Amino acid sequence: MITSKYNWELLPSFSDQAFVKATKKEGLVSLATQILYERGIQTPEALSAFLNPSLEQLHDPYLFHDMDKAVKRIRRAIEDNERILIYGDYDADGMTSASILKETLEELGAEYQVYLPNRFTDGYGPNKSVYKYFIEQQQVSLIVTVDNGVAGQEAIAYAQDMGVDVIVTDHHSLPDQLPDAYAIIHPEHPAGEYPFKYLAGCGVAFKLATALLEQIQPELLDLVAIGTIADMVSLTDENRIMVQYGLALLRQSERIGLQELLKLAGVEASQVNEETIGFQLAPRLNALGRLDDPNPAIELLTGFDEEEVADIAAMIDDKNTERKHVVQTIYEEAKVMIKPDSPVQVLAAEGWNPGVLGIVAGRLLEELQQPVIVLSIQDGLAKGSARSVEGLDIFQALNSGRELFEAFGGHSGAAGLTVKVENLESLSELLVAFIQKYQLDLTQKPTLILDEELDLADLTLETVKSLEKLAPFGMNFSKPTFYLRDFQVESARTMGQDNAHLKLRIQKDAVSVDVVAFGQGALVQEFAQVKHLELAVQLSVNQWNGNTTLQLMLVDARVQGVQLFDIRAKHHPLPEAVPILAPKVESASVVLLDIPDNPQELQTLFAHQDFEAIYFKNQIKKEYYLTGYGSREQFAKFYKAIYQFPEFDVRYKLKELADYLKIPYILLIKMVQIFQELDFVTITDGVMTVNKEAQKREITESQIYQDLKKTVQFQELMALGTPEEIYDWLTK
Repeated sequence: MITSKYNWELLPSFSDQAFVKATKKEGLVSLATQILYERGIQTPEALSAFLNPSLEQLHDPYLFHDMDKAVKRIRRAIEDNERILIYGDYDADGMTSASILKETLEELGAEYQVYLPNRFTDGYGPNKSVYKYFIEQQQVSLIVTVDNGVAGQEAIAYAQDMGVDVIVTDHHSLPDQLPDAYAIIHPEHPAGEYPFKYLAGCGVAFKLATALLEQIQPELLDLVAIGTIADMVSLTDENRIMVQYGLALLRQSERIGLQELLKLAGVEASQVNEETIGFQLAPRLNALGRLDDPNPAIELLTGFDEEEVADIAAMIDDKNTERKHVVQTIYEEAKVMIKPDSPVQVLAAEGWNPGVLGIVAGRLLEELQQPVIVLSIQDGLAKGSARSVEGLDIFQALNSGRELFEAFGGHSGAAGLTVKVENLESLSELLVAFIQKYQLDLTQKPTLILDEELDLADLTLETVKSLEKLAPFGMNFSKPTFYLRDFQVESARTMGQDNAHLKLRIQKDAVSVDVVAFGQGALVQEFAQVKHLELAVQLSVNQWNGNTTLQLMLVDARVQGVQLFDIRAKHHPLPEAVPILAPKVESASVVLLDIPDNPQELQTLFAHQDFEAIYFKNQIKKEYYLTGYGSREQFAKFYKAIYQFPEFDVRYKLKELADYLKIPYILLIKMVQIFQELDFVTITDGVMTVNKEAQKREITESQIYQDLKKTVQFQELMALGTPEEIYDWLTK
């Protein structure tokens, strides 16, 4: 069944003629004008700033709290030849943040080391034992964190007590109590005046680099673009400017490691955009930190040894392949553990890689549309990730039972946690109780904003190129999504590995276009047959064999009214997880599998049922619609044959007679019953005798004949009628 994942909200059109006039001067089509207006670009001045980004629009780094203090301390460390530790994080934002500061300190002639903590041995954020090692063994006297630090009270307090200053640069949520660091550079610091609160860790590191080098460093913006897009922060204000410049730099990047990684991903450097980073580069970088030591990523991003970076790129690409396999394995094992009757899923097992559990939880959340916690068990502890629907603030829910946890943190939609194995059942009960206490409705779908309703005739390559002027798209500046209806599905076919994906060809009037639906391959027959289909799509360009064509990417699909699917052909399998119609079935969708002999019985099953989808398999055990209800010639031939035999054993000889008369066996049985009802024959102990004194009567006088005639007509409808005709009969 085709089921929408979202509640759709179509935005209204606007009528600001001054803004329309301004956009026309800039050469924008009306569709682009509408989209800009919806995203808050609503004045000629805002439009000019948007279309003509400049690095001069970036904010002063000294508006950060403690920036001046941090710069002076780092400069003093450089002058005094102190050894500085850059302490990062194991994801793409942490990798790029550390690389930005590394290249900055390198240019300033500093003595430095870079360390990215290992997810499995060090955990996230400042680690006391790691700090201790670098202080005691490497004689580090200044630590600068990037993309972490505001939650590292213990490790930072230890370093400061040891006479080692710690400068924190971070962007994560501020805790109630900040660490006692030498300096804290954070866009949301309560004592700061920084005007933009949504920098990624790499953005904060870039601001520190700008202050240290006393000017903006455009050559670092490729790293800023990668980290900003990968961390899914707001793509507005100066994030947008830095990403625009960074993408342009990436298209002609001199970073040989990135060149190698793009090549392995099958991406032309000149075609790099925000989606390339989001779906190709970032997952590969993150895969390294999810499965292994993340530190080789620094050499990949900043190194110049062609052989070494090529080896690292190949290793990272292999890790990404491994990551996909690990995710799929855990996902399949976790699915088996799902409790259908529970409003939340707490799934835990030994041996699961904790580095990918967030991905697994996210996939299950999308599929189940209910809160999911996936945990790996080791040494009596279950550690993992939670993902939640809009209706449940998972951080608030977990915080209501904080005593259960060894550790946990997060926000409304996602969390990380560690709990003792003996408390797993209590964890599930905690979430269920929270839902019941606050009477939360978890069935509410998230909202999908549709920018405009389009006709297929409006969809051209020129439209796509015009909208590309508005890129890059991302958080808080989403890629336009459009509403399509009143079209026909010309064809539907699966594609990709294991036929996991779907390609539709839709048509209206003289216009046809392809729609690609990732992960929808299992619904190929539904999309091929469904009527009144509506789509939410994004525009894309497909380049293949030198040809460039418009292509639509499916975001969501829905159907108005009941969905009727014809799976009567032998090659059509039964849909998975759809119940067979039964007297007490309660489901949104059902399969009509076997047709009963009594039509009334079938109509009774459908009475007072409001199905969203019905799959018609319509298997008929005795196919009277193929044999008919007997012609006058067949009845005459049958009577003539048995009249020749005073006695006929119907138990053993009837099949031979059917073959001899060339009358289908099941029909011949009915003919015997009709003759018996009309007193043309009598049957005693299986022996049929012709009643030669029988009164002359018409075959149509037989009730069995009349019932057979109705059965044939009923079966003809079930076997040969359209799904719409069958549905109308069932519900009349």
